[in-house]
Amino acid sequence: MSIFPTTEAGTEGFTIDLFHRESPHSPSYDSTLKPWQHSVNSLRRSFNRLNHLTRIAYTTQSPAADVISDSGEFFVKFSIGTPQVPILATFDTASDLIWTQCQPCLKCFKQTYPIFTPSRSSTYRRLACDSFLCKAFPAAICDKASKSCIYSESYADGSFSSGDFVTETITLGSTNGTKISIPGVAIGCGHKNGGAFSLGDSGIAGFASGKVSFISQLGSSGQGKFSYCLVSFLSETSNLSRLHFGNDADVFGKGVVSTPIFLNRNETLYYLTLVEIGVGNQRFGFYDPSAPNAAEEANIIIDSGTTLTFLPSKLYNDLETAIASRIKLKRIKDPQGVLNLCYDSPKDIQTPIITFHFKGAYVELNTLNTFVRTSENALCFAFAPTKGTPIYGNLAQVNFLIGYDLNKKTVSFKATDCSKS
Repeated sequence: MSIFPTTEAGTEGFTIDLFHRESPHSPSYDSTLKPWQHSVNSLRRSFNRLNHLTRIAYTTQSPAADVISDSGEFFVKFSIGTPQVPILATFDTASDLIWTQCQPCLKCFKQTYPIFTPSRSSTYRRLACDSFLCKAFPAAICDKASKSCIYSESYADGSFSSGDFVTETITLGSTNGTKISIPGVAIGCGHKNGGAFSLGDSGIAGFASGKVSFISQLGSSGQGKFSYCLVSFLSETSNLSRLHFGNDADVFGKGVVSTPIFLNRNETLYYLTLVEIGVGNQRFGFYDPSAPNAAEEANIIIDSGTTLTFLPSKLYNDLETAIASRIKLKRIKDPQGVLNLCYDSPKDIQTPIITFHFKGAYVELNTLNTFVRTSENALCFAFAPTKGTPIYGNLAQVNFLIGYDLNKKTVSFKATDCSKS
């Protein structure tokens, strides 16, 4: 029996922990690695993530899956069922489905917590084929023999998950010690799962805006909004990042700026409009009519699962030149062969402020957001060029309280010391 009170989710706000997969809080944490090696792991995953999000962004069909299995950077913990079974899931703002491995396991990967057994839960219910939730999820199909809903996901890296599409009670442990239960949440109960899931996680928690996503199914308790405050996973503090819901998700006060959200046709990607980027008195416009798939609006994805920020090649080159002209250190090649602009600097340095001018919002990024170490001596610019879809990555989001309001269709930014939030 829990020592904390459990309440049905209401209209008040609540907050849960969010932790990076390369942090000491993660079951996949390798204590033998140096901090810069953890950074490099995240940087390399960014390129896999870029390829997958580009595929989703330009597809004209509903994708079978909305994440690449090993590219999520943050985990959330919650419980499912009655009695409660703990789940460790990848937090993903570019995916709709919530799913976890389930018994009986025809094929399963190793995970940290025991695999959920539906027969032991009194709140487990299979969804009927004609139910709203079954019809609302593109990857759900009808098992004619049982007349119940099933799903099958195929991931870009060859990973997969398939099983029953069901409803269950989800319980979230708020940071104030209260447990919040949400009954009747549609989740995938995966009996066949495999591929690159090898980090101890149990599945995915999708936070896109589709009808079966985590935030959409919270209803009045979520109020259609969430926010997060990301700490640097390389910081010396043991503080966790935070994920806020409902009233707790409000971003207000001095310094708040907001910009419109745009959604792709499958409601799985959050787009912003980037007008220009500034360094000192220089301004570099985003829109290039000659670029492939050029767009004046909804031209960059904001994503929690990508570490790097990816920009169109011309914009990246202009920005790199401006940064390089302002840093008077010895340039070196990235020892990892990942990033383009690197310096020989065993100590951290002050680098130019980079201002992202989104539609209606100016966001200033400092060294913590724009440079990353790829060896003991190499300090590198944490941006990269792409011919695919541009992405505003999570490193650029560190130490900002970032709120998504799906009703107002806005994203808000507030510079914040997230280690103290």
